[in-house]
Amino acid sequence: MLRKLLAETIGTFWLVLGGCGSAVISANFGGDGNPLGIGLLGVALAFGLTVLTGAYALGHISGGHFNPAVSFGLWAGGRFPASGLLPYIVAQTLGAVLAGFVLWQLAHGNGTVVDTTVPGAFATNGYGPMSPGGYSMTAALLSEVAMTAMFLVVIMGATHPKASASAAPLAIGLALTLIHLISIPITNTSVNPARSTGVALFTGGLPLAQLWFFWVFPIIGGIIGGALYRWLMHQD
Repeated sequence: MLRKLLAETIGTFWLVLGGCGSAVISANFGGDGNPLGIGLLGVALAFGLTVLTGAYALGHISGGHFNPAVSFGLWAGGRFPASGLLPYIVAQTLGAVLAGFVLWQLAHGNGTVVDTTVPGAFATNGYGPMSPGGYSMTAALLSEVAMTAMFLVVIMGATHPKASASAAPLAIGLALTLIHLISIPITNTSVNPARSTGVALFTGGLPLAQLWFFWVFPIIGGIIGGALYRWLMHQD
C-alpha cells in the first residue's frame, strides 16, 4: 500500500505540474506582440500527456488514478475498495499541493506577480466571476458532472479486461485532452478535486472560496460515470 500511495502522490504531482504548469508558464508566453505560447490547445494536450505518461509509468503500481473523482468512480464501478478511498485521496491531494508549491516558485522566478483576482489565474478553476468565459454556476455544474462522468466511462471501458491494456493510457489521455478542449472556457477544467486544490491553496481569494464546488461535483460525476458503466456491463 505504501508503494501505491507514493505512486499516486508522484502521478498527481506530475499531472498538476505538467498540466497547470503549461497553463501558467507556457500558454501565453511572449504575450500578444510575440505569441510563442501554446494556447488552449497546448494546455489541453499537456493535461492529456501527463495522464498518458503517468499511467504508463505508474499505472501498474497503483492503478494510475491521480484524481479523487476517479477513485470514487472506480469504487462506484466495483473496481476499487472503499477502504482505499481515504488513503488514495490524501496521497493525491498531497501530490497536487506539492506541485502547486513548486509551480508557485517557478511562476515567480522571473519577477512576475501572479494576479490572483483574474479568472483562471494560476490555473485555478472557477464559475461565475471566476469562470474564464463568464459561465454561470449552473453551466459549470453541468460541465464538471458531465465531463467527469464521461471520463470515468472511458477509463472503465479502456481498462476492462476485454479491452487492449496497452492502449488504455492513450485512450484515457486523449479523453482528458478532449475534456479540456471543451471545458477550459467554462471552468478552466477541473474534473479533478486534487488538481483544483493544488493551485487554489496558493491563490486564496475567490478560487479558494469556490474550491468546495470542484470537490463536490467532479466526485458526483465520477460516481455517476462509474455506476453507469457498471450497469452497462451488467446488462452485457
